[in-house]
Amino acid sequence: MKTWKIAMIVLVGLAGAIPGRAQVFRMTPEELIKYTAGNPFGRFPDGRPKVPDSILERVKDMSMEEVYGVESMGFPSQYTGDWKIVNPQKKLVGRAVTLLLMPIRPEVAEVDSSGKPSNGPRKITHQTALDLLQKGDVIVMDARGIYGGIIGDNLATYINDVGAGFVIDGMIRDLDGIKEIGMTGYYREAVPPALTNCMVAGINIPVTIGKVTVLPGDVVLGDAEGVYFIPPKAVKELVDRADETHIHDEWTKMKFGQGRYKSSDIYGSPHDPALIKEYQEYLKKRLDALHKQRGEQ
Repeated sequence: MKTWKIAMIVLVGLAGAIPGRAQVFRMTPEELIKYTAGNPFGRFPDGRPKVPDSILERVKDMSMEEVYGVESMGFPSQYTGDWKIVNPQKKLVGRAVTLLLMPIRPEVAEVDSSGKPSNGPRKITHQTALDLLQKGDVIVMDARGIYGGIIGDNLATYINDVGAGFVIDGMIRDLDGIKEIGMTGYYREAVPPALTNCMVAGINIPVTIGKVTVLPGDVVLGDAEGVYFIPPKAVKELVDRADETHIHDEWTKMKFGQGRYKSSDIYGSPHDPALIKEYQEYLKKRLDALHKQRGEQ
């Protein structure tokens, strides 16, 4: 089922008014809470899950291979690749603010005042979603049907100043200028013209990026390989598993460095009872130190 159909089914009767503007498809806070009920953390006033900054910092230390564990947690389709990347040497981590853009349909645009001037004080555009960004947010746009650059270096500067970066399943412009900002962003193609003939179909609703369904508040992790969208309910378990993986790798490389063991003695796990005991003690000591450092019990 296409994204716009999902948006219509989910949001009919649930559209929330933007003060001083026309109406656009949006989940009410109550509906957003309902569809992200597994979130164990706090929330923004609009209901979007608010994964703590401390967790986001730990996500920055994760590899895509470590996040792959989300597949075994009931989320088999959270990764998308084949991107063009601005500054691929830098990771992108943050909370998703989602936006769905569609080719303009006059009947819809006239009702929602999307993509064209309205009778109200301002029209609803993709910048309406950008204005929602807060520190640590990533703008995630489903814009596959749109021709023209969704953002250029000016709006990219704004995203970098107030948020964390962008994932745009669509086009951008001013690529050289965006690179100079030093931010990380994901896009499909760079073109000279700005976007035209499009309308906002949804803000902070489920969107499709590649083959992934992304919800508002998902944790975005992008590196040189691609992008993962991690459900809030899964992220704490993933970062805890990653701690153990990092310690395991640390111990493994330490033992290899001693020059006393064959690879099969140590990796993927030791077989000798004495080495198993040594590793378990090392793991406990390192985990205790990490928990103390973070102020955790």
